[in-house]
Amino acid sequence: MIQNGITNFVSMLDNIMVGQIGTNAMSSVAIVNQLMFVFNLCIFGGLAGIGIFTAQFYGRRNHDGVRSTFRLMVMAALILSLAGILVFRFFGPDLISLYLHEDGSTASIAETMTLAEGYLAVMMIGMIPFAFTQVYSSTLRSTNETVVPMRAGIIAVLVNLVGNYILIYGKFGFPQLGVAGAATATVLSRFVELLLVGAWTHTHPQRNPFIVGAYSSFHVPSALTKQCLIKGMPLLANEFLWSASQATLSQTYSYRGLSVIAAFNISQTVGNVFNIAFIALGSATGIIIGQELGARHFDTVKKDAERITWFTVCLCIVMGVLLYLISGVFPTIYNTSDEIRQLASSLIRVGAFCMPIYAYANAAYFILRSGGKTIITFLFDSCFCWAVSIPLAFFFVHYTQLPVAVLYLFVQLADLIKCVIGFVLVKRGYWINDMTQLTS
Repeated sequence: MIQNGITNFVSMLDNIMVGQIGTNAMSSVAIVNQLMFVFNLCIFGGLAGIGIFTAQFYGRRNHDGVRSTFRLMVMAALILSLAGILVFRFFGPDLISLYLHEDGSTASIAETMTLAEGYLAVMMIGMIPFAFTQVYSSTLRSTNETVVPMRAGIIAVLVNLVGNYILIYGKFGFPQLGVAGAATATVLSRFVELLLVGAWTHTHPQRNPFIVGAYSSFHVPSALTKQCLIKGMPLLANEFLWSASQATLSQTYSYRGLSVIAAFNISQTVGNVFNIAFIALGSATGIIIGQELGARHFDTVKKDAERITWFTVCLCIVMGVLLYLISGVFPTIYNTSDEIRQLASSLIRVGAFCMPIYAYANAAYFILRSGGKTIITFLFDSCFCWAVSIPLAFFFVHYTQLPVAVLYLFVQLADLIKCVIGFVLVKRGYWINDMTQLTS
């Protein structure tokens, strides 16, 4: 939570810096970041299925098993990174253009397109180091080492923050690069983070036995590879489809104009800072429950899952109240129009109101996933978005005159259905099983 909190707080400052340039610059960065979000979650999804086994192997103190999952993560990260680079290289401009719908001058769209293309070109350089950082950090977290990834993340975001100040505005004799400067600082921070977390892992083999000989070969037992594919592919598909669904939702809302993109960018920036409560606790839930399942503590794991879930919900009620209280103030920081500021405030209030709903659904997702029920989580998460959320948003945007904030509220409230389904599935407890015995 500390790492995610600092990361998102600095990202918010980064976003505010770009927002000082103007609405078009802010919109261009928001569009590209929405596309990069799809890539980032594909990396998380590609590693998450393997991470289920990492946590359970560590729970049984099977370091050979952890080493094998680390190798699988490296291969998955490389394949997904190269695929992402190829997609953005050849289809990036077409994807960006999907978000550009006129609500002002044609010049605004042209400038936004140019800025977005330049930003994406630089961001692509950081895709491989980002993916490999996740390999190391995911493995370390699954083996109970959360401080090192946190420290590396903090240093990286500080590098990003300082780099943004210097390169966006041209301080200390550096050129004023604007949006391209923001991308350059982000890429630099990703190389720094990889260097820090990788160096610590390799220089502390006594703490990380899995890293000894990890690169001497890439042999992985066929049974483990098969099980990781069986459990991992639904998670990869889920993260891709879910992130794509969020990009599609943003694209759907963008039919109401460029101002909507800017308002959503502002609301999501501050929302991400407060959402760390359920996002970080969701990841922690997956690791804790996974290790208990690996250690075969079947008699206590269900009760622990319920406790963590309700703690997360209660914490998010508090965070939601705090977010609501600042909803009218935060948008005033940005160099944009009053119309966009007012819409952003309304969207922030919707997110604050729905935060406990997000928290419960997220906790249920990670509990089910920790027991290897990845097909269920696939249906529970991404399929729900495509079958319910997107059609609702499309209908409200194109066939009603509802204000954007109201239709956004209706779409978000649909997640109550997920909460009911998640409650039933977790309560039944059929997700309680040890996956490591399937690979022996």
